[in-house]
Amino acid sequence: MRRNLLPILMSLVLLSPLAIDIYLPSMPTMAAEFAVSASEVQSTLVLFLFAMGVGQILIGPLADRYGRRPVALFGVLLYGASSLLAAAAIEFHWLQIARVLQGLAACSTSIVVFSAVRDCYSPKEGAKIYSYLNGAICVIPALAPTLGGLLAMQFGWRSTFVFMTLYAILMMLLVGYRLPETRPANTVSTGPLYRWSRYKPVLSNTHFLFYAFACMSAMAAILSYVSYSPVWLIGHLGVSELAFSGLFGLNALVNIGACFAAPVVIRKLGNRPTAILALALLVLSAILIVMAQTFGPSAGMAAAFAFMLPMMLLCIGFAFLLGPATSMALSAFGERAGTATAMLGFIQMSGASVIAGLVQQTNLTAPYAVALVMGFFSIGLLSMMALSRFDHWHQEQLVAEH
Repeated sequence: MRRNLLPILMSLVLLSPLAIDIYLPSMPTMAAEFAVSASEVQSTLVLFLFAMGVGQILIGPLADRYGRRPVALFGVLLYGASSLLAAAAIEFHWLQIARVLQGLAACSTSIVVFSAVRDCYSPKEGAKIYSYLNGAICVIPALAPTLGGLLAMQFGWRSTFVFMTLYAILMMLLVGYRLPETRPANTVSTGPLYRWSRYKPVLSNTHFLFYAFACMSAMAAILSYVSYSPVWLIGHLGVSELAFSGLFGLNALVNIGACFAAPVVIRKLGNRPTAILALALLVLSAILIVMAQTFGPSAGMAAAFAFMLPMMLLCIGFAFLLGPATSMALSAFGERAGTATAMLGFIQMSGASVIAGLVQQTNLTAPYAVALVMGFFSIGLLSMMALSRFDHWHQEQLVAEH
């Protein structure tokens, strides 16, 4: 069973990054067709991620109660239906509704994927499988915008959502015929699905909250970068859809390299020093982007590179921060790892989407908006790490506070 499981899990985990990246080059065209503002089109990304975050808490317990397979089938079916709804949307609010449903669907499949790894592999094997899955997730931002750009040029932006529908049909066949039920027999599946007593020990732990907010701030920076890039590069600077895909793909390759380098850096420096280094990179990226906008070129490909090169530092900082911050947030919760992981996912994704959504309501141009999100939260977290009174929040610990 386990030998054939990895290809299925890797195929399933792609649903989420595909839904984020494939339609990025089409965002300015979509704004024009629906006659809405750039920030309203950006809201389709924010809503997707918000739904993925809320879904962590709603759907996680369902996977324990009813099993992994039914939740996977539900997720893939909903993904296909919501992609079709997005492709057919005539009014903009239907596209937004479709994106919320798509976020819940992608959340369902990712919960099943990561639960199945915990179900079927030892911690040592699991770490290797997670690295394969994260590698697959990282590759999509490099490839999907190019595919999306080509589809949009040939068939219009709706074809990107048709592609997602077709991929969901393929996944439905794969899950239906090949995915076994992996839920362990000893899984607790009785009692209330949602109860405060499950979440309270996690949410009252300041060490958990500090690193959960670190993950959230990194995710907010990445979401701001991803949602503002097409608006700035295609809409403002007039870069072509394919040139945008190339620039975005280049940064995605940097991200892949950083993902592979991160374990080496963590092994050399340790978790907390790596987190400090990552936050410092985000601050540096914010400074560089402000300087590039103030003193650098303002038109053409030179201006596009002036925006994208600091974003490479953001991608490196993001890759370096997520691993150690996640590890330290969850370090004290061996006996309730599932609940802690769900809460971390909720804070990281829903919190990031709220921050990005609020920034999109301001009149800031893309470079300053991204710089604000990166700089503000990173400086705040680093300041807390420099003050001894907050030591118990961020120093490495192995036992939960009581």
